[in-house]
Amino acid sequence: MNARWQRAVVLGSWLAWIAWMAWQWPRSPAHALAGWALAWGVYGLVQALPFIFMWRANRREPVPRPGLAQLLHAWAAEALQACVVFGWRQPFCEHAGPDWLPEPSPQGQAARRGVVLLHGFLCNRGFWLPWMRMLRARGHAYVALTLEPAFGSIDDYAPDIDAAVRRVTAATGMPPVIIGHSMGGLAARAWLRAYAGLGNEKAGTADAEAVERRVHRIITLGSPHGGTWSARFSAADNARQMRLGSAWLRALQRQEPASRGALFTCWYSNCDSVVFPARTATLPGADNRLVPGVAHLQMAFHAPLVQACLELLDA
Repeated sequence: MNARWQRAVVLGSWLAWIAWMAWQWPRSPAHALAGWALAWGVYGLVQALPFIFMWRANRREPVPRPGLAQLLHAWAAEALQACVVFGWRQPFCEHAGPDWLPEPSPQGQAARRGVVLLHGFLCNRGFWLPWMRMLRARGHAYVALTLEPAFGSIDDYAPDIDAAVRRVTAATGMPPVIIGHSMGGLAARAWLRAYAGLGNEKAGTADAEAVERRVHRIITLGSPHGGTWSARFSAADNARQMRLGSAWLRALQRQEPASRGALFTCWYSNCDSVVFPARTATLPGADNRLVPGVAHLQMAFHAPLVQACLELLDA
């Protein structure tokens, strides 16, 4: 669903731009270019507004306050990433990189640990296209899911995640690492709740420790573990679940054992204009790591952060 409507928006925008240039250029090239510049200016303003809200919400957060230069750099990086992600990868490249599950070695075990990739709200598996190329080049099996229904409950994603974990484990002979961007981190937690033997019929008689051994580690990138202020602007089921202090998040936290955070490495930023206040991207007991000056989409492609994730994958 996300690919279809994003494709319609991109193609509609291009048609509108072509129509504008065809109409105005013969009359006045200056007017034609001014209209084009105005459209980009509006786009930049739309990208800037969340940074203003974020900057105000983070005033009392125990994170370094970003300076103007750091904010401007994060805003520019986020605007660029939004163009690439929502203007190309997701609308047109959702299936450009198929899942890669190589045959096990004669010893029944792959050389390197596998990965399950979980995207965020308004996204699909095309989001991870650079990661797919990188993981395959490094010999890591992977499955990248498109979480559907796009605007349904986060709990609905658990069966597909469980199937992906099983597929990667079968290909490698070892439990995978789950990497979740934004909502994807919450989807991983929902999967653990559904399949961790907490009285849920899906888990059968398996105890929590045995199920948690099915995943080596969960890495979250800007995930709203405590909810996010910006979720108030959507009425979708999964967005309502991500609101600050939502009943769904409170229930999720109550049903998690105290040791659950030890499975997680949580990256968060003082320049995340989607998940804020900043502390909401952390988990009690987790390895919480601040990456200063990095925006929300940018977090998944920031070279030092990506390298740190690869080191955790190889650990």
